Amino acid sequence: MDRAIQQTGAPDEGADRGTDDTVAIGSAALAVRVKAMGAELCGLRDRLGREYLWQAGPAWPRHAPILFPVVGRLHGDAFTVGGMHYPMGQHGFARDSRFTLQEHRSDFCRFLLTDSPESWERYPFPFRLEVAYLVRQSSVTITYTVTNPGETVMPFSIGAHPALAWPLPGSRAKHAHALEFEQEERGPFYRPTPEGLLDPTPHDLPLNGRTLGLREDLFSRGAMVLLSPVSRRLRYAAPGAAAVEMAWQGFEQLGLWMKPGADFLCLEPWAGHADIVGHEVEAWHKPGIMLLHPGESRRFLHRITIEG
Repeated sequence: MDRAIQQTGAPDEGADRGTDDTVAIGSAALAVRVKAMGAELCGLRDRLGREYLWQAGPAWPRHAPILFPVVGRLHGDAFTVGGMHYPMGQHGFARDSRFTLQEHRSDFCRFLLTDSPESWERYPFPFRLEVAYLVRQSSVTITYTVTNPGETVMPFSIGAHPALAWPLPGSRAKHAHALEFEQEERGPFYRPTPEGLLDPTPHDLPLNGRTLGLREDLFSRGAMVLLSPVSRRLRYAAPGAAAVEMAWQGFEQLGLWMKPGADFLCLEPWAGHADIVGHEVEAWHKPGIMLLHPGESRRFLHRITIEG
């Protein structure tokens, strides 16, 4: 397990359904804001008041949506169970669902989403999704707990989709930014098709050792999807700018995405991914799907740390 964590999706065109019920938590070093709609992180400011999170501009009107119960796009935009096809849009419905605030302290908040008559029309399973935010000094840890309260096995995927400022505060040159992985990534990455499914054609990750130099043209054909990254931590930085470290646990895939011309970079830990082209199967056999037995819970978390 990642010692630092122990101490504590792909593009879309959805709307930012902002509300006035936003929760604020923080420390002397970090101010965090979270919306009840989607339990979505919407503010991440350091002690100098500098904002590190994309502020849902016209290029992409979201901040950091939660992807559940699917990650990415499905064949026919449908979740197939027992021969029945349930309509399911890209990245699922949690990001557009209002969560209930369960707990709120100065440095902590916890939100809950459960199944409803509306969710059963798209996802025929009872579920509990808890999302908790904890601030410690200059870090925020986000924990996702998925529980199956039903009597049958529950298939699901879950992912994070935070959009960080690019360029980072303190830097003006986008081309000076880079990602440094915890380990050298030797595996390929994959691209989505124009329809949002995953193309099985592998591509070599253009690393220099453990470092990926960032350029907008890397994303001219969409997201970069690592299906089996060995790293569980990366650092996003540029000379003269405060850096951001992201560490994660429980997520087995990683998406990198930005929209050329926009000033954000999405670093996305995923447990699951879009349907693969030519691989149309029921939910139980979908590549990347996770199966949760009755009464079982599974936890995923990632941590964002502002350095400097």
